[in-house]
Amino acid sequence: MIRFSHVTKEYPRTGVALNNASFHVAKGEFAFLTGPSGAGKSTILKLVYMEERPTSGEVRVGGMRSSDIKRREIPKLRRRLGIVFQDFRLLEDRTAEQNIAFALEVTGTPREAIPPKVGRLLTQVGLASKGTSLPRELSGGEQQRVAIARALVNDPVLLIADEPSGNLDERATRGIFQLLRDINASGTAVLMATHNLELVRRSEYRVIEVNRGQIVFDSAEPRPDQPPPAAV
Repeated sequence: MIRFSHVTKEYPRTGVALNNASFHVAKGEFAFLTGPSGAGKSTILKLVYMEERPTSGEVRVGGMRSSDIKRREIPKLRRRLGIVFQDFRLLEDRTAEQNIAFALEVTGTPREAIPPKVGRLLTQVGLASKGTSLPRELSGGEQQRVAIARALVNDPVLLIADEPSGNLDERATRGIFQLLRDINASGTAVLMATHNLELVRRSEYRVIEVNRGQIVFDSAEPRPDQPPPAAV
């Protein structure tokens, strides 16, 4: 699904943001991306949806490679992904229904197919009764649920969540996390960047930790002090 092979990303002004990173996220997997601010998490996510290209190394996402993907092919890749941000990024003058419908319109969904799909998505995220509400009439958790519904319009194989609970209280955070768990259980891979270490500790999912541009821990990899598994 996602494969980073010795990826380095360097910016002209700020220097190395990611240094020789290698990891693989499998189809249908749920993985946390953790680390302090400025560690390189956002750079990794931007490389996944190819807003940025690596300075060296290669990123593969869903069969597409950073080394040879054409600029015109990037929208095709992103239609296979769902992306959720901390700040929701909803259109403030449109209702929940209209925010989701707009995402369907710009991807060329037939007009007659939009209302039923919007209804299904709102039901999936637990907002069937909030479709006609404007963002300012919704709580932070509800706004994030609308943003998640919008990210699901193309039935993505991968959902990228960049600090999706960063602006939410603990109760709303638990609700959003449970929703992401449910989405993952339906077969969608989830890569979630978060500072919420308590949330990470309470879950059983894989953890990839980044610090100073390097991957310093991956719970899917055995630690050097662990003996190899016994032969069977």
